[in-house]
Amino acid sequence: MTNIVLQTKDLTKVFGSHKAVDSVNITAYEGEVFGFLGPNGAGKTTTLGMALGLIHPTSGEVSVLGEQVTPNHTHALKNVGALLGAPAFVPYLSAWDNLELVAHLTPGVDKKRIAEVLELVGLTDAARRRVGKFSTGMKQRVGLAMALVHRPQFVILDEPTNGLDPAGMREIRQLLRSLVGNGTSVLLSSHLLNEVQQVCDRIAVLNKGRVVAQGRVDDLLNAQKPTVRLTVSAPSEAAQLLRALPGVEDVHPNGAGSLIVTGVDSQTVMNHLIHNNIIPTEIISQKSDLESLFMDVTNAN
Repeated sequence: MTNIVLQTKDLTKVFGSHKAVDSVNITAYEGEVFGFLGPNGAGKTTTLGMALGLIHPTSGEVSVLGEQVTPNHTHALKNVGALLGAPAFVPYLSAWDNLELVAHLTPGVDKKRIAEVLELVGLTDAARRRVGKFSTGMKQRVGLAMALVHRPQFVILDEPTNGLDPAGMREIRQLLRSLVGNGTSVLLSSHLLNEVQQVCDRIAVLNKGRVVAQGRVDDLLNAQKPTVRLTVSAPSEAAQLLRALPGVEDVHPNGAGSLIVTGVDSQTVMNHLIHNNIIPTEIISQKSDLESLFMDVTNAN
């Protein structure tokens, strides 16, 4: 059986009259990159804060690596790395020196490991430069190095590609997959849905404090309603006909002569239009992606 690295049970946090996290149940497993998604204000940061022992739950519980975590019980976190929000470092020290400070707090981290993790995040050439002079993307790399330097079993990362260019984002994607390949499980919180779709095995989507979707990325996308884009010479007439077609959930314009149809496949759309003497000049099945799933589940709740 695959071990669980993070599990919440009816996890709830109330601030005054505001329920920021509402009976959240999520499970992340060993050997995967688990995506944690949601719009601003959905409760993601509060949930992660409780997982890292920074915030007391109002009710429910959160366990990390098989142990319950609270601000008074953080033993499991010795095997966890985290980059939550902007990374903290001493700006007048170099990247190397900042990692040495972390090493002094962590048994078993030597100079060899510092060199390894700097190479891992692509900072070997900048290791002796002052961190305060780094770009935003380079500072993110320092934060990631700090999260990884003690060889954690589980890493929680909040927007780790912030400030990185496309090449840097690709390097971080490759790094996350290599971490999993070497036995480190990852929870990734990000607004970059295309990045999440490329790197995550499973996801949970939070909205208004509640989980509105959870599961394997492929399974969730395959469960999405089919979407078809077509071009016709009489879009208004075609739209009226398609809205009457059983199974169609939505028809809306998409530019001159173009329509987006949701709920039925392209063959059904084409057969219906041809039967009514309208011949599409173009018809394309649109592949479901994480962005469309995200918009569907967050707008519906």
